[in-house]
Amino acid sequence: MIRNSTLKPSSRPHFLHLAGLLFWALIGLVAIAQNNPDHADRLKRGKELYLKNCFTCHQLNGQGLPGTFPPLAKSDYLTNDLDRSIRAVCEGLAGEIVVNGRKYAGVMPPALIDDAAVAEVFHYVLNSWGNPGGEITAETVRRVRATTAYPTLDALKAANTYPPLPAPPEGFNLREVARLPIKGVRLASDGTGRRLYILAEQGDVWRLEPSNGSLRQILSAQRYLEKREGDLGGPLFVLGMTMDSQKRLYIASNQQNNAQKPPQNIVTIYRTTTTADGDPAEPKPWFQTNYPGSPAYIHAVENVAFGPDGFLYAGNGGRTDGGQISTDPNWYGGGETPLTACMWRIDPKLEPPALEVYARGLRNAYGFCWNDRGEMFATENGPDADAPEELNLIERGRHYGFPYTFADWTKKAYDHTPEPPPGLKFTLPIPNLGPDGGFDGQPMYTFDPHSGPGGIVFLGNDFPAGYRGTFLLTRFGNFIRSPKENSGFDVLQARLNRNAEGTYEAHIYTVLAALGRPLDLHLSGSGKVYICEYSRATNSSGSYGPSGRILELAVKPK
Repeated sequence: MIRNSTLKPSSRPHFLHLAGLLFWALIGLVAIAQNNPDHADRLKRGKELYLKNCFTCHQLNGQGLPGTFPPLAKSDYLTNDLDRSIRAVCEGLAGEIVVNGRKYAGVMPPALIDDAAVAEVFHYVLNSWGNPGGEITAETVRRVRATTAYPTLDALKAANTYPPLPAPPEGFNLREVARLPIKGVRLASDGTGRRLYILAEQGDVWRLEPSNGSLRQILSAQRYLEKREGDLGGPLFVLGMTMDSQKRLYIASNQQNNAQKPPQNIVTIYRTTTTADGDPAEPKPWFQTNYPGSPAYIHAVENVAFGPDGFLYAGNGGRTDGGQISTDPNWYGGGETPLTACMWRIDPKLEPPALEVYARGLRNAYGFCWNDRGEMFATENGPDADAPEELNLIERGRHYGFPYTFADWTKKAYDHTPEPPPGLKFTLPIPNLGPDGGFDGQPMYTFDPHSGPGGIVFLGNDFPAGYRGTFLLTRFGNFIRSPKENSGFDVLQARLNRNAEGTYEAHIYTVLAALGRPLDLHLSGSGKVYICEYSRATNSSGSYGPSGRILELAVKPK
């Protein structure tokens, strides 16, 4: 019964009759459309394109894979905003989304098909699996594509082209091991060379067999990352991963949480078990701490690694760019805290694990490793100001300057740069004496501004003379503007020697260039270095492009 209607009783039958006529008219139109030969042809073409480009993730029936890939069947995300859905196909999609009330945090690469083909895929999907029907034209796709990071198909193809491999240095071979469906940020292994584990930026872990390029996902972030009341979106960063002698992975995540005021950055290090066949499994929280978060700069834990002393080290970066304070009442307004911009050391034998601040003044120690003397060296990303990026010898109790000073600068980086506490002494970075890495005729502390030094490894006796006892490190490539165009995008060698005063100095040499944003290095197997490319762009500060690949730099057999 209709109550409180403004229709007069005598008008209701006419109204309902009209609604009935409209309903049957719509049904007729749908039937005509479905009997239309062009509609049938479009469904056939769209299905063929779907099977070539989409079904691996979204499945033949459009149901996706629970917890990993979202459904397209009866998908509210798909139908509520068709322009958004078209954009995802043309540009790719990363980060957390909600589909039919369930969260997904995977990565979808863009489809390398033209506007007409995208329209055909949508025609098939919209008219299948209980979806409401509809039609997308090539003109609509062209309009939406023009608003994306790749406004034409040619621009998308150019961004998706894997660059040719650079020539390897003498005595080495360089090969492509695998092209990644995800953006890799870290590599880990047991060192035997049988398997590599790749951490994706959202927390998934993939297994790669370098011998044959076999690649498959073994851990899903959606299943192991803790969800808490007050979490502000998905994981802010999942960038740290290492493996212990028992073949257990340690994965570091950072999540901003609003359950208490001010919002906190919650650092959780997960530890896995190991399956019978040696793969990591069942990550569980192992260590956790928190400190005030930040709505802008928060580097948090971006690397974890075991030192020769058996302790786990974690580089926890600054929560500011350069010590600035904020007036935003919704967030903590101070600069750094006792737990930020420092190197942590954690004893894995203790239950619960205990944290010690090992060194301070490190803005963002993205990569670190140890030489054969047990000395620790770390790369560091500098501020938005044009200060050199750093390579530091990390020693217990030392302070490396942040946020009071950068490199060997005696000037303030910003007007807001805070004054250092009285009596605080700073340790300078290792000077670069050239010929590469930003050297301009005078010692530089250490690399070009904004070049993004990342993963670093120490080469042992399984490498030839000239490399043995030296370091290799990646440079991601400039994130933002740079005094030097296209700085980074390479792998460098650092040869360190102590001068007459006992201080380390470095000679820096280019080993591989140009690469597609190399982010991490890993030693596994005899005389082999694996390189993780985050994306494919080799010379663009504004491009983070589609996902990259894994390369192997190996000593030539004698």
